[in-house]
Amino acid sequence: MVSKEQIMEKLSEVIDPEIGISIVEMGLIDEVKIENGNIEVVFHLTAPFCPPVFALTIARDIKQKIKSMEGVQNVKVTLRNHMMADMINKYVEEM
Repeated sequence: MVSKEQIMEKLSEVIDPEIGISIVEMGLIDEVKIENGNIEVVFHLTAPFCPPVFALTIARDIKQKIKSMEGVQNVKVTLRNHMMADMINKYVEEM
């Protein structure tokens, strides 16, 4: 079973494409939930109006990194406090 520490370590590989710093180092991860191989990661961006392309890139990278971990069955990524969060979350859910 995957641990929160392992997930955070993997998430530290996700780099904000605009700033060039890890999203973990920037404090953008709000919540990590683990239940029977199902992982949920909730995050925010530096501003509620960050370009949607950056939000999608980060969300996609989070999902791909966590999915690649042994013992992970499903990954849900949720963006909070962004002007287009609903649209971005819907798109990422379908990935």
